[in-house]
Amino acid sequence: MNFFLLTLLPLLCMAISIPDILPTLPQIRKVQSTAVKGKLLCDGKGYEKARLKLYEVDPIKDTLMSEGLTNAEGEFELSGNDTEWTKIDPKLNIYHNCHDEAIECWRKVEIVIPDEFITEGAAPNKTFDIGILNINAVLPGESRDCLN
Repeated sequence: MNFFLLTLLPLLCMAISIPDILPTLPQIRKVQSTAVKGKLLCDGKGYEKARLKLYEVDPIKDTLMSEGLTNAEGEFELSGNDTEWTKIDPKLNIYHNCHDEAIECWRKVEIVIPDEFITEGAAPNKTFDIGILNINAVLPGESRDCLN
């Protein structure tokens, strides 16, 4: 009898309660959003057509929330959203070839967006401004990306 009480009874209780809980699980997930803007310079001029990708970092595969290019002045603004069980972990990847046109693969800079720029809901309330970034410099954590 002790074996039944200690092992089978908890399993039986879980089996009964799981079907009751399943319909409510999708409602626990929340839509969250973020936005980022900035300006990229190469040789003191706006860097046009840098590739920008806004991701939500996930353990297996990151979710692409938005992508775009810098304009003729090197400016950009991206926003996106994702639905998650927990708080989203957004990051911006910048791909460029400033002073690197002859070398294969893109230079890649990754910028983590702080939690205070995450909004609950599909439209962000705040925008993370990275400011003016001089991409001539080799930035901390910079890498190469041939696939992006």
